[in-house]
Amino acid sequence: MLVWVIYDISDNRIRNNIAKFCKGYGLYRVQKSAFLGDLNKNEIDELGLRCEELIEDEDSVYIFPMCEEDFKKVKLIGKSFDKDLVSDKIITKFL
Repeated sequence: MLVWVIYDISDNRIRNNIAKFCKGYGLYRVQKSAFLGDLNKNEIDELGLRCEELIEDEDSVYIFPMCEEDFKKVKLIGKSFDKDLVSDKIITKFL
């Protein structure tokens, strides 16, 4: 399932750790605090728990699932990412 992970974290160390988690799950960085990729339900739950353990009260992490049909409707305006990189056919996960 395609998921967006978007976060707002003030502490550099925590923010870097969340980014490492996302990359570790094979997610593709589309902006400084936004990742996109293909995860199964267990991976989504696990990533959520890992993030929850790290963040502080003023921080937020959003994990939005998105079906393939809706992803095809995404409009990219300005400098965008390569949508082919986040399809489940191309991503290779390194856990």
